[in-house]
Amino acid sequence: MNRTDSPVSTPTRPIELVCPAGSLPALKAAVDLGADCVYLGFRDATNARNFAGLNFDDAAIAAGIAYAHERGRKVLLALNTYPQPDTSALWRSAIDRAAAAGVDAVILADPGLMQYACDHHPSLRLHLSVQGSATNAEAINFYQRHFGIARAVLPRVLSLAQVEHVVKNTDVEIEVFGFGSLCVMVEGRCALSSYVTGESPNTHGVCSPAKAVRWQQNANGLESRLNGVMIDRYTPQENASYPTLCKGRFEVEDETYYAVEEPTSLNTLELLPQLLEMGVRAVKIEGRQRSPAYVSQVTRVWREALDQCMGNAARYSVKPGWMSELNTLAEGQQHTLGAYHRSWK
Repeated sequence: MNRTDSPVSTPTRPIELVCPAGSLPALKAAVDLGADCVYLGFRDATNARNFAGLNFDDAAIAAGIAYAHERGRKVLLALNTYPQPDTSALWRSAIDRAAAAGVDAVILADPGLMQYACDHHPSLRLHLSVQGSATNAEAINFYQRHFGIARAVLPRVLSLAQVEHVVKNTDVEIEVFGFGSLCVMVEGRCALSSYVTGESPNTHGVCSPAKAVRWQQNANGLESRLNGVMIDRYTPQENASYPTLCKGRFEVEDETYYAVEEPTSLNTLELLPQLLEMGVRAVKIEGRQRSPAYVSQVTRVWREALDQCMGNAARYSVKPGWMSELNTLAEGQQHTLGAYHRSWK
């Protein structure tokens, strides 16, 4: 069977809702509240949310897959970091474990792992991770020709017009991020964290590892530091964000501001009719590092919004209550359309 002809390749809805699961309770919450797919990772460096207390061992993933499949939902495994020369067997073993567990697809970034999956598990459905950094149809079609990928997750740096161009020029299903933390970089190409901590998300599965994060209260305010480097300073009236280099405040030409990216969340509810019309096949919610309560709230709002949009796109409008609820979950309690539509400073 050609992997793109797999029975799971056709979404049950025009746009699938793909929700994060950093734990079994989060997985169950997403499934119960209307996610079409959940995505998760193993408890090691093979996934880009390699935080202590998150992710799945073999028993938990078996339980999660059973729970989702009994309810007609899909489970996607994020195996989206890059193997290191001395530990590459860990990544190959993760593909074997995923196939044995019965996941519906594996989300991969590394071409070598894609080839391994093709050689050893030819019926395993492959998705191209956002960490694969494919920003154009030519790159996506390359991965389809060589590895049979069925879906590609676009980096969060493309405009709507660019997304539409990609959709029109590939037969591969296209998935975009709809809500959650932003990444100003083309994912898969960012090594900023490694300059301060020695670890980057591409190699160790975490940006700004918790062991390097410190919060210090002093006379000047609350300071966030990463491996001793001050990333930001907050007044009592400001909401403090998790310290990452790209979302720190910097002094540039005598002005101190968020010079690279503001700590705010992506929220594309208002773009749903356009995404539906252009043929996007899935909308992804970021946040495997977040709590089951976060997953519950976001999934419920997005399920309602997607159902209304797919039911009658011409009459669809964003409810103020949806935005209010999502803003309570957003970074800095504020949202943006990101690169889909933004003014660059």
